[in-house]
Amino acid sequence: MNPAEALVALNLIEHVGPVRVRQLLEHFGEAPAVLRASKSQLLQVRGIGEDTAQAIATWEKTIKLGEELKRISDFGCHILTQADEDYPELLRQIYDPPVVLYVKGKLTAKDKNAVAMVGSRMTTHYGVETARKLAYQLAYVGVTVVSGGARGIDSAAHQGALSAKGRTVAVLGTGINIVFPPENAELFERIADNGAIITQFPFNRNADKQSFPIRNRIVAGMTLGTVVVEANLTSGALITANMAVENGRQIFAVPGRIDSPRSKGCHELIKKGAKLCEGAEDILSEFEYLFPASNRPPGASETGALPALTLSENEQKVYDALSIEESSTDEVIRRSGLPSSAVSVALLGLEMKRLIKQLPGKLFVRNQ
Repeated sequence: MNPAEALVALNLIEHVGPVRVRQLLEHFGEAPAVLRASKSQLLQVRGIGEDTAQAIATWEKTIKLGEELKRISDFGCHILTQADEDYPELLRQIYDPPVVLYVKGKLTAKDKNAVAMVGSRMTTHYGVETARKLAYQLAYVGVTVVSGGARGIDSAAHQGALSAKGRTVAVLGTGINIVFPPENAELFERIADNGAIITQFPFNRNADKQSFPIRNRIVAGMTLGTVVVEANLTSGALITANMAVENGRQIFAVPGRIDSPRSKGCHELIKKGAKLCEGAEDILSEFEYLFPASNRPPGASETGALPALTLSENEQKVYDALSIEESSTDEVIRRSGLPSSAVSVALLGLEMKRLIKQLPGKLFVRNQ
């Protein structure tokens, strides 16, 4: 049994979490040695009580490691431990980093520049559109967007990043083989193809009240900062924000209507010192050393020429439908002949390329 397999086995044992595993490894040196230890030897380890020692000493009677390893192989995912290069560096730095990560897709060095985007499952149109726009803008400049794969803001964040052909990571509060919510099956496949689906939970673990806070600490722990787009005062998104604060990470909150319960959580965060976020620039400015303006595509006003080769077919149609005169989205849809969803994505892309700008009232003009 190699160290990674032994860590998978430890991860399967009830009540043996990351902190206890760290204490065991400090005492025994390696994971296989922990599984070979007797109950009396295990009881000598600080923080290991009678029940935990008994569970580890008799693990072969209750844990079917071979079956779990086969599930990993058959499902097409892989395991990362802290000894692996692709294990998120920021996640290693938290108090209780996961013992193992189940990964479908791939984590890469690019994901060290990651930002979490979280919010309520019960959303408004404003919240969903704002999450998509922010995620698109961040992914466009190379930021990996991390969220929890849930309904509402999470799904919108993943969709926005994918629309920008960027990287996104979904952290699950279930086993990796469980699609929750079920309607996100196709979205999860797209995420795995353009980033990764990850979890610390073994196969067939269903979601419960404990699993989501455990998931949230990974979302907060593997990212440079957390953006809360829309959340009420009891939203789990605030748990993620608090975990980010505990790990010394930056918090951003998107303001909403003062009479909307779904914005109360964001407003409370702003009162407590979170940075008010109105656009991707508010986030990028906090990490200027990672994403300097010099790395972003120049606008037409800076180059004196339209960088046509960088535009998609839809972006070109939308750009041609605009002028220096103000145009509404409906006018752009009519002139371009494109569906509203395609126009929205193209407008976002043109904004990020600094070829157009949005004015109050959702009016758009070309940059001069």
